[in-house]
Amino acid sequence: MQEVGGSIPPGSTSLRSLRELRLGKPREVPRSEVSEGCPAIARRATAGSICEREQKPHTGSRLLSCPLGGSRMKYVYILESLDSQHFYVGITDDLRARLAKHNAGEVSHTSKYGPWRIRTYFAFDDAARAVAFERYLKSGSGRAFAKKHF
Repeated sequence: MQEVGGSIPPGSTSLRSLRELRLGKPREVPRSEVSEGCPAIARRATAGSICEREQKPHTGSRLLSCPLGGSRMKYVYILESLDSQHFYVGITDDLRARLAKHNAGEVSHTSKYGPWRIRTYFAFDDAARAVAFERYLKSGSGRAFAKKHF
């Protein structure tokens, strides 16, 4: 007669080993790719896509400008009203021109709370990632992320 064991199978059945069996071994992420939930990845500028940072003396903010012929960047930006009561998230190809439109009252969603200043912005060389990140920042968890980090 064969003995029947208990309900716990022999050997290690830790949660980690069960995950590996179901999902495969987790991918090792290089330290350079680790972030705090932000899908944007910082990259060094390469020849042909060199952009210049310009310090604006009266506001202290910085704007990124790319020369003609460089790669076309998409910018996801967060605007803050000067009274710091209202915020707006948007996406554009030309950050300076878009800010000017917001402050001129040409954008219906921001016209009544202006003037605006750029709180922060993110440059993407991939339009799909920029759109996805803008959508994330407009979600509940994205707003919480932005409030905590920016």
